[in-house]
Amino acid sequence: MIDLHMHTTASDGRSTPEALIAQAAAKGLRIIAVTDHDTTAGVDACRAAARAAGLTCHVGIEITSVDAGRDVHMLGYGFDPAHAELQAFLATQRADRRRRLDDIGTRLAQLGVPVNLADAIEDAGRVAGRAMGRPMAAAALAKAGHVADIREAFDRYLGEGKPAFIERVGPSPVDVVTLIARAGGVASLAHPGKSQRDHLIAGLVEAGLPAIEVYHPDHDPIDTARYRQMARSLGLLITGGSDFHGVGSTREKAFGHVHLPAAEYARLADRAGWIAIHAD
Repeated sequence: MIDLHMHTTASDGRSTPEALIAQAAAKGLRIIAVTDHDTTAGVDACRAAARAAGLTCHVGIEITSVDAGRDVHMLGYGFDPAHAELQAFLATQRADRRRRLDDIGTRLAQLGVPVNLADAIEDAGRVAGRAMGRPMAAAALAKAGHVADIREAFDRYLGEGKPAFIERVGPSPVDVVTLIARAGGVASLAHPGKSQRDHLIAGLVEAGLPAIEVYHPDHDPIDTARYRQMARSLGLLITGGSDFHGVGSTREKAFGHVHLPAAEYARLADRAGWIAIHAD
């Protein structure tokens, strides 16, 4: 099985790179991509673990762009993780993630549900290049007893349109597509059925978008069929995966079940010229 969308503790996943590779192997996955948010900090550890486990594990990333104040996530594959422009850009992205987390903490205090984010920020800082995010605030809300779990934290406070939601600022989707291309990679619009920004797709294709994510746990069968047909009509490659964030996360049941068909992987691999994490 092939799963090209998952996360580690280098961003908002619950599994270390080593644990994620072990979990993937146990599920029968043989080809994966680790796509942490706005960072490649987990690449080296994934390289070592994948080599030991005999998995093919590709370098990937999920970069956050912004359209009209809303997040639009862009997956990237086959790029050079040492690309200087890309790494400088990612450093800026992570700095804004820290700014946003601080603003969320301020907003939560104003709402009468104060949390201690200092420990989470200090812990994140121990891992060079780690990307901070809203799940840290969600965990702090649960730890403080304001909510029962991370899901409730997003439902009540942190989700889009909720009282502690802070809009992100950042690059446009077109900016991210072209940056990934300059780094030698293939961009794919992540979970379009979730983000509901279909009106952007035509412009992104004109700007060079080569792929969209069709197979994703947030896509129902109608979504999957619609985006598969859209990809065919626009001449786009297809990507897919479980978006696994670790044991106990909301998409855990998709891990080992939502995957990319081998034929679609072959087309993508031919275009990407894969930089495999475990390759010699």
